[in-house]
Amino acid sequence: MIKTLRLLLQCLLLPLYFFIFSDFFFFCQADVGTAKQYSPPYLPTECFANDASQFPPNNFFAAAGDGVWDNGASCGRQYLVRCVSATAPSICDTSTTIQVKIVDIAPSTFSGTTIVLSETAFGAIAGSATGVLNVEFQQV
Repeated sequence: MIKTLRLLLQCLLLPLYFFIFSDFFFFCQADVGTAKQYSPPYLPTECFANDASQFPPNNFFAAAGDGVWDNGASCGRQYLVRCVSATAPSICDTSTTIQVKIVDIAPSTFSGTTIVLSETAFGAIAGSATGVLNVEFQQV
C-alpha cells in the first residue's frame, strides 16, 4: 500500500517538477547578447524585400546583428528572447519570453548589437522604456 502511494505521488509530482524547472533548463542553453529597439518604416527588408506578409501577426520580429546574421542564413529563423537586465533599472520584464522572426540585418547604426527588436517586440519585454537590454536568446 505504501509503495503504491509513493509511486502515485511521484507520478503526480513529475509534471509539476517539469513545469517549474523547464524555464531554468531552457535558458541553460541560451546565448547572451544585447538588444535595442528600431522603429518603422520596416520595409524593405534584406530578407524579404517589400513583402509585408513576412511580418508575424503579433509584430514580434527583429533585425539580426553581425553575430546572428550568418551571411543571411538567419532570414526567417525564429528566436526565443528574454530580457535579463538593462542599462536603466527596473525596465526588464524578466518573466516574459517572446518569440521573434528575423526579417532583416541590423542597420549599421546598431553596430555591436546582437538583435534589434521591432517596437512591439521590445515593448513586450521592456515596456515603454528605451535603451540597451541584456538578453538571453535561443533559436527555436
